[in-house]
Order: sequence, then C-alpha cells, then structure tokens
Amino acid sequence: MADEVALLEALKQVIDPELMINIVDLGLVYGIEQEAETVKVEMTLTSPACPAGPQIVQQSKLALEKVEGVKTAEIKLVLAPPWSPDRMTDEARDQLGIF
Repeated sequence: MADEVALLEALKQVIDPELMINIVDLGLVYGIEQEAETVKVEMTLTSPACPAGPQIVQQSKLALEKVEGVKTAEIKLVLAPPWSPDRMTDEARDQLGIF
C-alpha cells in the first residue's frame, strides 16, 4: 500500500498543458483513497469544458499506476464544488502572477 505523500508526488508529475502547472498545486485533486492495490481519486478540472480533460485524467491514472503498491487507479471527475483559483497553492499563484 502506498502512502498519500507518494500518491500526491506522482500526481504532481501531471501538468495541465494550458497552465503548465501540476494538478496538485492547481488544487484539482479533491481526495485520494486507497483500498488494497486500488487508488481512487476525486478530482476536477479548471472548467467543465476543459479540452485537456481526457489527457489529464489519463496521465493521472498512468502516474498513479507507476507507484509501488498501486495496481489500479480509478479517476472520478467531479464538478462540485467547482474549482476556483482559491484552491491553488501560493507557488502556483506566483507562477501565474495571481497575488
């Protein structure tokens, strides 16, 4: 079983191709649960019509399945609560020039 830190580090390798910031720092990951060798992630996108959505979901799944102790990753897209820049880390805000 992988720890949450390792799972979040794996997800930090997934970069939003439009904003060029990882999905964890953007605040797109809402929750992570692990049951045996299956990881379940609830996440959102910066907008419901995000054209990079399928790519981000697939990359998230692949990144998690590379973590030792993870056999399967299930990604569930949720739209509530809606994403807002308030969910971003300070580092991500700095990169985008949001103060």
